[in-house]
Amino acid sequence: MKILSSEITPYSIYINRRKFIKGSVATAVSLGISNKLEGSHKDNGLKYKQFLDDGDKLNTFEEITTYNNFYEFGMGKTDPSKHSDNFNPHPWSIKLEGLINNPQTIDLEKILSLVTIEDRIYRLRCVEAWSMVIPWQGFPLSKLIDIADPLSSAKFIQFETVFRPEEMPGQRRRILPWPYVEGLRMDEALHPLTILSTGLYGHELLNQNGAPIRLVVPWKYGFKSIKSISVIRFVEKQPGATWSITAPSEYGFYSNVNNLVNHPRWSQNTERRIGEFKRRKTLMFNGYEEEVAHLYKDMDLRKFY
Repeated sequence: MKILSSEITPYSIYINRRKFIKGSVATAVSLGISNKLEGSHKDNGLKYKQFLDDGDKLNTFEEITTYNNFYEFGMGKTDPSKHSDNFNPHPWSIKLEGLINNPQTIDLEKILSLVTIEDRIYRLRCVEAWSMVIPWQGFPLSKLIDIADPLSSAKFIQFETVFRPEEMPGQRRRILPWPYVEGLRMDEALHPLTILSTGLYGHELLNQNGAPIRLVVPWKYGFKSIKSISVIRFVEKQPGATWSITAPSEYGFYSNVNNLVNHPRWSQNTERRIGEFKRRKTLMFNGYEEEVAHLYKDMDLRKFY
């Protein structure tokens, strides 16, 4: 299965170059904190189409920004876009803590002055068996890990969503234990496909999509890509993650897209791409098997789901 050329960055030179579409085009672009680009998101959509894989097409800006899960703003798919107007993502800072040499609370503006924002077009596969193709803007998580300078004993990273029940109405209800937390193994976090996103379609992230900064891990189910990150914690042992804490029989820590392992209540063999009528077959690791399968060599992916 061919992958998107826009998944290839200068930091991932080991990826098989024969898999490029449209030649060896790198899509790194310099953007400011406001991610201002000339033209509308429709114009930007034309720019991204050249990097799409065969059989894929971009979801529209409207689909991406009005249909998603963000329980901090409600349980319905349209709730985040309807109930997030009062959330204020500026100014923003992230607390780096745990097993690191440089613990600090760092402003997002400072982070963005130290990295280059890139275009990444990724498939997103929800555990609920719907999917999208999204043009993100962001930077490799490894760049922020470099700033934190973890100790050798740091084997995992835990992420935490901001807790502001006065601005996030869903946090006023006991839908989930708040604040939302997620985690990655260190090698997953350092993988060049793992990014922190600050925008999509050439615009700042909207509140409903995880403003101002969120994780994107394209080979895992969407709930792993935690939104509105306020704390990044470096730890020695596997950290807690909200859904695997809440329903461990249904949601494991790894949560890799796996069409061979069904959810207890539905099949994961196919998915509904938003905007399409027919269901399509789900790909192992969401189509990124060649790039990430080595991370799980000799692991039982039915046991470590």
